[in-house]
Amino acid sequence: MTVFTWRGDKDTTFSTMDSLRYYKHILQAGFLAIEPQTGYVKAWVGGPNFNYFKYDHVRQFKRQPGSTFKAFVYAAAMELNGWSPCDMIKDEASTINYVEKGVKKSWTPNNAEGAYSGKTVTLKNAFARSINSVSVQLTNELGWRKVIEIAHKMGITSALADVPSICLGSSDVSLFELLAAYCPFVNEGYRIDPVLVTKITDRKGKILYEYKPKKERVLSYETSFLMTQLLLGGLSEPGGTTGALWEHKIFDWDTDFGGKTGTSSQQSDGWFIGVTPNLIAGVWVGNDDRSIHFRNMDEGEGCKTATPIFGKFFERLLPDDRFAQYRGRFPKKPKEKIKRSYMCHTKATKKDKGEASEEE
Repeated sequence: MTVFTWRGDKDTTFSTMDSLRYYKHILQAGFLAIEPQTGYVKAWVGGPNFNYFKYDHVRQFKRQPGSTFKAFVYAAAMELNGWSPCDMIKDEASTINYVEKGVKKSWTPNNAEGAYSGKTVTLKNAFARSINSVSVQLTNELGWRKVIEIAHKMGITSALADVPSICLGSSDVSLFELLAAYCPFVNEGYRIDPVLVTKITDRKGKILYEYKPKKERVLSYETSFLMTQLLLGGLSEPGGTTGALWEHKIFDWDTDFGGKTGTSSQQSDGWFIGVTPNLIAGVWVGNDDRSIHFRNMDEGEGCKTATPIFGKFFERLLPDDRFAQYRGRFPKKPKEKIKRSYMCHTKATKKDKGEASEEE
């Protein structure tokens, strides 16, 4: 039989079981890029080789999004409870008591390092460093059903489990819906569904179908602006997990970058959702068998597995003058009055200058 390898096709002799074992060693990836203002899909990569892997890792495939889901927790906290990026919150244990299928339960998740610093941090810094305890405290205050509601409102279409762990991305979603749900953050709070086909005509030129854009406001302008500041904070705040982007040659083109990494339980899935003013892109990396995972967080976290694909994409895109429309910076001055504070920055410590660790 002929099998896939990263260096090209390979002729070999395999039994059926040999083939199954072999392909379990192949990592997969999905990539999607969308214009947030129009919804136009500009790049869609469902896998490494369609001849061997006829499975779409953008829309068909669903996995736990990990910390990328925290964006909806923070959006709900600012939209519904008036939080701001500069508000302070303590990194400490928080327990959520709830009832699941008639059984009383309590949930106290750890941070990735297994400990709490006990320090008070800004919401912007907590988001950049992806501190689990802060997301749990915000969810405890809001109620996890409010987080679920706002996630669905913004574009998540998959069913989400009615449990508090949803705040850490415990329910499976697709890369397609996750990226679509991030668009309102950089589109002034408006949701617009992804578009693949704009027009269909017959051979005589008669229009059979034409896409008509529909914009729906799902966040206030102020919340969307503040969320943009949080996403940008992933690069400017010390210890931010998005800081892995600094390793790529993408900062010489007058373009702002922000984003959020994600890592699922036991390092099975790595995610990165990155934003610029005119193009956002998302990456998933993992294996088709979710029982296969990286040995440790250092190897499997989203900033190590997914972020480099985003970086390499923009390394090729931005220098190309054919795509100059995708260069640009976010407005320094908001179009509307922002009542809440957002111009804060955390002073770096010696520990922060080391590598950031993604929270599960």
